[in-house]
Amino acid sequence: MKLIIAIVSNDDANKVQKALVKDRFFSTRLSTTGGFLRAGNVTFLIGVNDEKVPQALEIIEAHSKKRTKLVPNTIVNEFGSFSALPIEVEVGGATVFVVNVDQFVKI
Repeated sequence: MKLIIAIVSNDDANKVQKALVKDRFFSTRLSTTGGFLRAGNVTFLIGVNDEKVPQALEIIEAHSKKRTKLVPNTIVNEFGSFSALPIEVEVGGATVFVVNVDQFVKI
């Protein structure tokens, strides 16, 4: 048995959740915040049998799209002053951890 921990952008979370439910994957949805952009995320906790891991990962990948976003970048130049130049960063997609589970009990 495995535990899939999938961190997904808020923009993609509903699509991921609907697809997981459609294919009968049970998950717990947690609202989380990223550290880099401080943007809202959703973390899914999904318990699956080993043979179902590839299917769950395919669902997450199919509904988690990467996109680019302009964010302010505060840089100190050689004169000691700040300039906020926007930079383009890649956001979205999913960060996924798959870990072994010794025991699963539903009470």
